[in-house]
Amino acid sequence: MTISEAVIARLYELCDERGVTINKISTISGVTQSTISDIVNRRTKSARVDTLQKLCDGLEISVRQFFDSPLFDNLEQEIH
Repeated sequence: MTISEAVIARLYELCDERGVTINKISTISGVTQSTISDIVNRRTKSARVDTLQKLCDGLEISVRQFFDSPLFDNLEQEIH
């Protein structure tokens, strides 16, 4: 799994835990729906740190809590 795939999976995981949709995250975080769509539909290679911070703020978690998931264990090395 790549970091991008793990971020997407984590966003969906957090949505499921909180009973919200990806679109609702846009409303509660102040991140545009197009930005979230670009992330989850892999039109962007990686989410910016400030975007992740806004998403975490909307979800009322810390960035540390966002990355505190087995999804981020053993990620594939991405060489560009």
